[in-house]
Amino acid sequence: MSSQINARLRINRTISAHVTAKASGAPPGNVKRPGGKPRVAPLDAPSTRQAAVDGAKARERYTVPMSTHAEHHEQDPIEREEFFEIEQPDDGFARARLFAFNTFVTLDVYGGKAVCRDALSAARDACRTYERLFSRTLPHSDIARVNNARGEATEVDPRTFDLLERALHYCSESEGVFDVTIGPLVRLWDFKRGVVADENALAEAAPHVDWRGVELFREGGSCFVRMRDPLAALDAGGIAKGWIADELSDLLADCELGGSIVNLGGNVMVRGKKPTGEAWRVGIRDPKNPGNLLGAVSLREGSAVTSGTYERSFRKDGALYHHVLDPRTGMPVDTDVAGVTVVARRSIDAEGFSTTLLALGMERGPAFAREHDEIIQAFFVDADGAITCAR
Repeated sequence: MSSQINARLRINRTISAHVTAKASGAPPGNVKRPGGKPRVAPLDAPSTRQAAVDGAKARERYTVPMSTHAEHHEQDPIEREEFFEIEQPDDGFARARLFAFNTFVTLDVYGGKAVCRDALSAARDACRTYERLFSRTLPHSDIARVNNARGEATEVDPRTFDLLERALHYCSESEGVFDVTIGPLVRLWDFKRGVVADENALAEAAPHVDWRGVELFREGGSCFVRMRDPLAALDAGGIAKGWIADELSDLLADCELGGSIVNLGGNVMVRGKKPTGEAWRVGIRDPKNPGNLLGAVSLREGSAVTSGTYERSFRKDGALYHHVLDPRTGMPVDTDVAGVTVVARRSIDAEGFSTTLLALGMERGPAFAREHDEIIQAFFVDADGAITCAR
């Protein structure tokens, strides 16, 4: 199915994309898949909670200090690490907010009061663990240590190994527009301060971007990563949140909750049921005004991930620069699509293909989506707000 929908007619209208039990079936990349999916590491010390009552709104908030669970990594400080709130307006629902992965994270869960609170605290601790493993900028993360090893093999956590193995699969499928070794190009830009990368520096860095130079291997029960090019650098920013959303959803499901929503700033994973039995709804943003919605994706269970040129961008000398970079040039991809929302059974599939579809644009993107069974539906939004469905 392919249809163009006028933006002015799309406000508050629902686009249905019910997710069935269709398996994602993502094959491994060019390496052997390690046996068994590692779970979140247990916490060695329980969190302490300081309760405060907001009488005006009759809700409870819990400020939870970070637990001191042991890790083989040094505990690099994380931006806004202490910010963590749990709101429980009634006994059947709780919402947690925290800052992680350079975005605000919202976790909604349905269940008993104590179960919800403990589940959200465990999810918070998992977020801190994952950020300390996958961050490009934290100096003791697995990613940073691999990047600083200058071609030497580096032992990494099994979860980092799993993330990178999966990332290589999406690189191989992307037709050259997604590359997990884009780090040398990314570090030349500053989208917060509006700094445009130097053309000569980009030209020097681009030859060091090639996912085929990532070697993953296991030895003696340990996991290792080696970059064949000593000047290459990993950046998991285009895939990590999808992996994390799946893991958090699994963690919350293990807590025997009635339902959950994981929202990592555009990466949404839903599971279970609303108390009303209705489907969850995930909004599709208007690229002209990201605060408005053009419609919503209706999900029973699964993930919807949005990638857009409006998310991190700035204008300089009349030109728009956005954060979705072409790994071949280091410049923002030239695309006729302002945003893409991908629906999949697993969030890593939605995340792994969203950037690729955005970069491929309308000429190739819809056909690419139809060629990949992991993609249940994809919605392409142009600069004027018109939506095209891939299926």
